Amino acid sequence: MNNVRTVSDTKRAFYTIHTRPINSIYRRVVEELMVEMHLLSVNVDFNYDPIYALGVVTTFDRFMQGYRPEDDKISIFNGICKGLEADPQKYRQDAQWLEEIASRHSGEEMVALLSRSAGPEMEGDFQGLLGAIAAKPNFKYSRLFAVGLFTLLEQADLELVKNEKSRQDAVQSICTALNLPPDKLSKDLDLYRSNLEKMIQARSVMDDILAADRKKREDRAKQKGAATVPPGSPE
Repeated sequence: MNNVRTVSDTKRAFYTIHTRPINSIYRRVVEELMVEMHLLSVNVDFNYDPIYALGVVTTFDRFMQGYRPEDDKISIFNGICKGLEADPQKYRQDAQWLEEIASRHSGEEMVALLSRSAGPEMEGDFQGLLGAIAAKPNFKYSRLFAVGLFTLLEQADLELVKNEKSRQDAVQSICTALNLPPDKLSKDLDLYRSNLEKMIQARSVMDDILAADRKKREDRAKQKGAATVPPGSPE
């Protein structure tokens, strides 16, 4: 008997947990993230790890930025995780743990850590996590894991990831140390950055449309108010 959960099972669970409508420009983001996480969760080679969690949290927070009402974002994130029978608090806590590690180090130090060339006195628990990933022959690489790696570099040194050469050098070094596919990881990060830029542009267009619509309503209200004042009446 096949008891593997389907995408439909996950979506049904999500919409039971989060019952409010999702704003149109964000609906695709939510559903694509949910499907991506679902397909990974049912893959026999996939294992949850904090770097993946950081990728999930970063992707959600970046692409859902500006969502209204703000409080719904918590419900949506919780719904995605719980729909997958996962713990949203664990995702947040593990992501915060890694962000705190990145904040303590320079970009050079972070690359050394991720490349497993740092001294043993630097972040032992984190080095243990990386060692386990590198040693697993059938480690399931994912785009969300790549985003987690990128976020660690970004948190440590924003200029490092902005510079194409230093970013590519870091990616190559990390991929060699962790036995990851460098070309695929680079392409996934380029796509992530491109999609993020498109989402920012879409939000800007939506903000302009809403501002124009609000101004029209205000102008109509002023005109209606002026029309109710009889000619010659004192203002």
